[in-house]
Amino acid sequence: MDENRKFELFVQNNVKKIGEDLSFMNLSNNWIREAGGHQYAYNFSWLGRPIIQIPQDIYAVQELVWRVKPDLIIETGIAHGGSLIMSASMLALLDYCDAVEAGTVLDPKVVGRKVVGVDIDIRAHNRKAIEAHPMAHKIEMIQGSSIDPEVVTQVKNLASKYKRIMVFLDSNHTHEHVLAELEAYAELTTVGSYCVVWDSGLEDMPEDFVIDRPWGKGNNPKTALLEYLDRCERRGGNIRFEIDKQIEHKIVLSASWDGFLKRID
Repeated sequence: MDENRKFELFVQNNVKKIGEDLSFMNLSNNWIREAGGHQYAYNFSWLGRPIIQIPQDIYAVQELVWRVKPDLIIETGIAHGGSLIMSASMLALLDYCDAVEAGTVLDPKVVGRKVVGVDIDIRAHNRKAIEAHPMAHKIEMIQGSSIDPEVVTQVKNLASKYKRIMVFLDSNHTHEHVLAELEAYAELTTVGSYCVVWDSGLEDMPEDFVIDRPWGKGNNPKTALLEYLDRCERRGGNIRFEIDKQIEHKIVLSASWDGFLKRID
């Protein structure tokens, strides 16, 4: 057997055994709870911009983008712009790799792959920093509510120009808002790609984990995504997702349990 394939199988088996070790997996919730108290996710940046994600989730995104090779990434929630910069840098790397494989020189004037970010309030200092970043040419920002019909139409018009699309939902975390985002954007996810619903792990935290936001246990991204998946099942049709548990079993620590949705139809 090829040595590379042999190592792949080793990793697959290792991840499988980790997923079966429930005592180990359950440590994640305890860790996330304690990390949240220290605002741990605020400590990191990507190419100079705060990303507000824990490193394990960042690493998971890197693997997904490389595997799927999307042409467009749609993100709701911008904050300081670190996630947009990460997506843009991964897409720029994919463009570069395509050029190398084709034996051509990457034309800096060609935008190629792109990321679009939506936020109801893009603060001036964040917009200025994002627009000044070397990855800015691969980023388009839209200010407005992600569930406003006009904004949704604008994003869908942009998406119509691309073949492989990935979606990250990370704005208002209430059940109602995330469910509306899923209804608006999940269908844009191409088969084999992912719609990632961030901070779905809130449902697994104690009742008093969130004290200064309108969301919390029973009203959060996970409750919304579970309802959305149930709606898809009841509707029938050709839009189906499954929760990719293998990602969780690989990284173990995640703020988004059950939030990695892979489109399978």
